[in-house]
Amino acid sequence: MSPEITFGQRIRAARTARDWSQAKLARELGIAEGRGPRGLDRGSVYRWERGTRVPEYWMPYLMKVLRLGPEPVRTAVTVPDPGIEQAPSGDSVASVIRLGGLDLERRQFLAATSAYALAALALPDLEAITRRTRAAASGAPVNVGRGEVMAIRQMTTALGDTASELGGGHARHLAVRYLTQDVAPWLDGNYSAATGRELFAATSQLVHLAGWMAGDEGNQGLAQQYYAHSFRLAAEAGDPELSATALRGMAVQAIDLGHRAAAVRLSEECVHYAGAIEDPRAVAYYQATLANAAALDGDRKTATTALAASQGAIENAPKTPGESWAAHYDVGRWAHETGMILAQLGDLDAAQDHLHHALDIHGLDRRRTRAIVLADLGQVHLRRDDTDAALATWNDFLDTAEGIRSIKVTEAVAEMRARLNRLKAVPAAQELDQRAATFA
Repeated sequence: MSPEITFGQRIRAARTARDWSQAKLARELGIAEGRGPRGLDRGSVYRWERGTRVPEYWMPYLMKVLRLGPEPVRTAVTVPDPGIEQAPSGDSVASVIRLGGLDLERRQFLAATSAYALAALALPDLEAITRRTRAAASGAPVNVGRGEVMAIRQMTTALGDTASELGGGHARHLAVRYLTQDVAPWLDGNYSAATGRELFAATSQLVHLAGWMAGDEGNQGLAQQYYAHSFRLAAEAGDPELSATALRGMAVQAIDLGHRAAAVRLSEECVHYAGAIEDPRAVAYYQATLANAAALDGDRKTATTALAASQGAIENAPKTPGESWAAHYDVGRWAHETGMILAQLGDLDAAQDHLHHALDIHGLDRRRTRAIVLADLGQVHLRRDDTDAALATWNDFLDTAEGIRSIKVTEAVAEMRARLNRLKAVPAAQELDQRAATFA
């Protein structure tokens, strides 16, 4: 065979020689790998043959099923940047650890797209933990129990608290290094199926945090990939709340980027996953996301219905947060999000009341969070033609934002300055703009 042929062409030649369709090859690979005839979609084969994806995980099974020979990787296959890939496929653990390694190497990632986020909704590998448990029984290097699971959860909480206070840019690489160097050996270790579900769930939380940090640092493409992996790990762990929260991360990202249809679709799926969840905070969390997406899409009816459901849930939430992943979503955060939804729907008076309520509630004392609420409130004041209140609020915003490394804060400063441009005749506005210029 000519050395100029690509590996994708070799796959196609071997497939057609057997008179197999791409779907037939996908079925055979799924059977060979152990997850069954529906374990791989035809689209993966199509992308391999086109050369837009490299079947790294599936390589041994391709060699076995198609008898391609021992050295297929030496052919002239076109290899895309491995940091830029579609929604996670194959082994979730190998995929997310590889993503973390690329992150630490500071590889470049594509911008977040609606296509990627929607592709993440593909059916996860629900047999992954059982299969991994069987494989580890032959002699994994590390025994894993509840102690390791608790360690991941405690580290995630500690890193998350720091990021909430100072912004995601302060500690993201600590989280990723912990994932790739400490957690990775445990994921490849020896554990029971029950412990495996807890391990995957805890890792999903850590990966979600890495995604949030990446997004807060301004790397939306990387954040989207972490969220997609978090969703897959949570689904494989059988945890609907973590699954819904990962989808919410991608939905909020789609909202921020203006991907309206994707935002609504992801929000609807998020609410669907949360259907069996009884925690009122979680229900409020996800319904508010749907309201936000619907408001962006101009669907006032859906927005108001979801917002009412969110309000009913948060009003019934216990005062003491539980162990829920959505336990941080308190009345203050709900009031902030609701205020911005109402502002988008045109109800500025109600929006202002909710934002003031958010600031007044004890507990909304994370500097990053408080800074963003103040920035948003200043915008609402200006839209209501209350210039003095807007300038005073924005001064408070800059006081609070000192030292925070967050793209949300950076963008809020830029938006504030853009609005101050129309107030050039107001001396206080000029002073505020000069002060804001030091944040650039």
